[in-house]
Amino acid sequence: MGLKIYLKPKEKIIIAGALINNGNQPAEIYLENEVPVLRQKDLLSEKLADTPCKRIYFVIQLMYFDTANLTAHHQTYWELVRQLVAAAPSTLVMVDSISEEILNNRYYKALKLSKKLIEYEHELISR
Repeated sequence: MGLKIYLKPKEKIIIAGALINNGNQPAEIYLENEVPVLRQKDLLSEKLADTPCKRIYFVIQLMYFDTANLTAHHQTYWELVRQLVAAAPSTLVMVDSISEEILNNRYYKALKLSKKLIEYEHELISR
């Protein structure tokens, strides 16, 4: 079963590591095989990864697309989560869930959980 993606005009998407910019018209794309996909709303640039949880999200994003450097990305991830949990122990349950997905090579699910971690970080900072 393939994946059907609808793109808005000017929307960006990464498919299997290739950044694709849609033109001025809506587009419909069919992916016939399983490859990493992230829509523009889910992409985070290194420049915008300016908090501990956003850095965690960014490194998981790298794991998802850059499998050639997976070992280095894993090392970075574990160091970042150690620092985060030391600074904010209340994040441990969320980090455990994310880490379980990473250990099972489910990077997309880990990214989705990391978005919730970023929201929680925002709540902590705003208090």
